[in-house]
This record gives sequence, structure tokens and C-alpha cells, in this order.
Amino acid sequence: MTSIPAGTKPSALLSDSRYTGLVAEVTRLLEAARRLSARAVNAVMTATYWELGRQIVEFEQGGEKRAGYGEELLQRLAEDLGRRFGRGYSYQNLNKFRQFYLAYATARILPTVSGESAAGNLSTLSIESTLAAASAQHDAPAAKAVRLATAFPLPWSHYVRLLAVKNETARRYYETEALRGGWSVRQLDRQISTLFYERTALSRDKAAMLTKGAKARPQDRVSADEEVKDPLVLEFLNLKDEYSESDLEEMLLLHLEKFLLELGGDFAFVGRQRRLRIGDEWYRVDLLFFHRRLRCLVVIDLKIGKLTHADAGQMHMYLNYTREHWMEEGEGPPVGLILCSRSDDALAQYALEGLPNKVLAREYRLALPDEGRLAAELEQTRQRLERGHRS
Repeated sequence: MTSIPAGTKPSALLSDSRYTGLVAEVTRLLEAARRLSARAVNAVMTATYWELGRQIVEFEQGGEKRAGYGEELLQRLAEDLGRRFGRGYSYQNLNKFRQFYLAYATARILPTVSGESAAGNLSTLSIESTLAAASAQHDAPAAKAVRLATAFPLPWSHYVRLLAVKNETARRYYETEALRGGWSVRQLDRQISTLFYERTALSRDKAAMLTKGAKARPQDRVSADEEVKDPLVLEFLNLKDEYSESDLEEMLLLHLEKFLLELGGDFAFVGRQRRLRIGDEWYRVDLLFFHRRLRCLVVIDLKIGKLTHADAGQMHMYLNYTREHWMEEGEGPPVGLILCSRSDDALAQYALEGLPNKVLAREYRLALPDEGRLAAELEQTRQRLERGHRS
């Protein structure tokens, strides 16, 4: 242990380069631990989903041979599991587990070529210790899940993307290269989207193509924080999924939430950073309220920067999803509110085009807060927060 000279002030220690080194070392340790934790959960999660898919397929094969039987089974199972384990077991998810098993019906141990693989396989020691703990507690399902985890060295997010590749040869190719090159799910998605397999097959210099394709781009990197907060991992653990892109956005959302609740008794808070999945893509709704007088959901999206046509299109996508999945019987059509906060301006815009008629649209406008008032509150809140941050 390094001795500290007598009379040394704490401030002198904190300014020492050794302290900077300590922070860097602790940061690396914590990030590595978070990555390992997320990957350990991912390995067991993937194995569990494979086993769940196997049981669904075997139940189907032993059941009635009629059209619609499989769909009816998944619908009923989704309802039962959803009540017990949360929203991670929807019809769509269960069907994905079923597809996963059918695509990987023979679970196999795949070699991990790269020590820095995208999965970051569980170490032999961690597997053995987990198996020992499961055996000691006579937990056969847990022990089986841990053993199966070695058969799927990629995270579940990778397999979800791989299942979209219908050509089995291409799928095996992407899987092998993802393992060999330690591809993140973003890199894998990019390679599949740009037909890397087909381009490599047609190339005269396949080695050069493979070398070039293995190079990751800055946007491919997935941080330790993102690995821990992967929606698929949080869904599996049934954990609350709330996060914000920046401190300013987080504070703005909190203030807007409070402001809307203080407008009167019309707004009832439903959720913040509400997660939804469309296809294989994940999105988050910043704020979700229920308007008591209109009896409808209000979907609010906050943009830090300039409002674009893509933002309006995304809001309409949110509203379509809300109508299909979040609306209850007897409720009115949902309404969207886009709040745009720029460094020199603020804007509030309702998305009412999806309403059935102009009369209903006018009724909504009369009941909802004025857009100008919302924009003014947003601008004042942003300025107050920025002044407080600078001070």
C-alpha cells in the first residue's frame, strides 16, 4: 500500500494523477462487470427461449391436427404467461421462440473463435458454479437452462435478427462471422441489410471482402449501459424500462409530466418511456397519459432539436400501435402530441389526422391544452433548466 505523507491535504490527493488512474481502472472494472452480467443473463435467456419453443412445438405435434390449432395455443399461452410473467410473453414473442427452436432444433456447441465475441461466453467456472448451485437446490430446469446456454454463444438479440434471414446457408454464414468477428447486433444488422453474404459470394476476392466486412464502424458499438438496458434483457427479467437520452431530456420530461397533471383533473398519468415493439424494432414513447374527459390515451413524444417529417411519421406509427394494443374497449381514438425543444425555439403539435371525422377533431382541440401554451411552457422550462445547469 502506498503511504501518504503526513500533512497531505485531501485535495492534493484528489488532484494526483494516481486518482485519475484509479477512476479509469474502477470504470473499466464496472463496465466489464455490467457487460458480463448482461451476457450471462442473455445466455440463460436464449437457452430458456429455445426450450420454451421446443415445448410448444412438441405440444403442438401431440395435439389436434387442424388448421388454427397452433395459433389458438399461442394465443391462450400468451394470455396465461402474460398474467404471470409480464409482457415479454406476447403471441408474437411466443411465435418467435417457436421459430427459434425450429431453426435450431439440434442445439449444438458452437466454437467461440474470438475471445471478444459478441456473446462474451460464460466462463467455464461460472457455468460450473451455477450448475453446482442449481444441483444443490435440486433445480433441474435451471441446471438444464445453464447447460443449454453453451449451445447458443450469441445474445438473443442476434438470433432474433438471424431468424429474419430465410436462406439457411446465409443464416449460418452470418452466425459464424458474428462469432468469429465479435459483431455487435448493430453490425450484424448492417451486414444482413446490405446483403454481405450475397456480395461476398459474388466477389472474386472473398478474403478481402471478409477482412473489410469484419471491421466495425463507430455506430456499431454497443456500450455497457446499453447491454444492461437491452429491452430484451429487461423484458426477460420483467424489470421496469425507463431511461432518457440526456439529463436535459430527463428533466424536461419530469417537468412536463408535472405541468400536465397540474392543468386540472383531465390528465391521468399512465407511464413514462413506455416501450413498444414493431416488427423486430424497439421504440419508446416518452410520456403516456389518459385524458378523462375525452376518454382517450395521449401519446407524447419529446424531440430535442428540429422537428422533421420522420418525427410526424413516427408519431402516426405510435398511434396505430396504441389503437391496436393499448386501447381499451369504449375508449376514444388516441391522440399524439409532439413537443419539439430547440436551442432557440419550442413547438407543440397535435397529431389528429387519424381521427374519424372533423367534428371529433374539433372536440379534441377544444378539450386539449392549447399548443401555444404547451410550447411556451416547454421553452420556459428548458431555459430555467439550462440556467440552473450553468449555475
